[in-house]
Amino acid sequence: MTSTGPTPPAPPTPAELLAELAAQEDRLDLPRFTHEDAWALGSLLVRLAREREAPVAIDIRRGAQQLFHCALPGSSADNDAWIDRKRRVVERYAESSYRVGTRFRAKGTTFEDSSRLDPDAYAAHGGSFPIAVEGAGVIGTVTVSGLPQAEDHALVVEALEQFRR
Repeated sequence: MTSTGPTPPAPPTPAELLAELAAQEDRLDLPRFTHEDAWALGSLLVRLAREREAPVAIDIRRGAQQLFHCALPGSSADNDAWIDRKRRVVERYAESSYRVGTRFRAKGTTFEDSSRLDPDAYAAHGGSFPIAVEGAGVIGTVTVSGLPQAEDHALVVEALEQFRR
């Protein structure tokens, strides 16, 4: 006789996931974003990643200026390349890289097949999130690379939620 526990919830549909990702972006606008804020957010991400022993690299930019970067044990230069590719997606679409990739998947295609952008320069994989300032729009990015894409994205969202409090 086998024991059956509660049935795990079904994964969200693409439409539900897109709605959730849009809601995250809407609620995570910041009142401001300074150099000191970049340090505080980056330090928070480092703390969360270390608690989980996550082998990630973390990057925070305002415009073209890199304000924070950290590579934790287990990460590599490949993670920095992924950061650049995911960040370019956010800069182009002003939405999280996970949301952009999910939108293409919801249409039954992939970003790589349908965006007409160079996959060596752009990657619509989770982990890069727009830094939006109230009244100013998207002014930068916060990016994590080293975990599966949904986990990279979730780590950034968790840090922004804590940072915003």
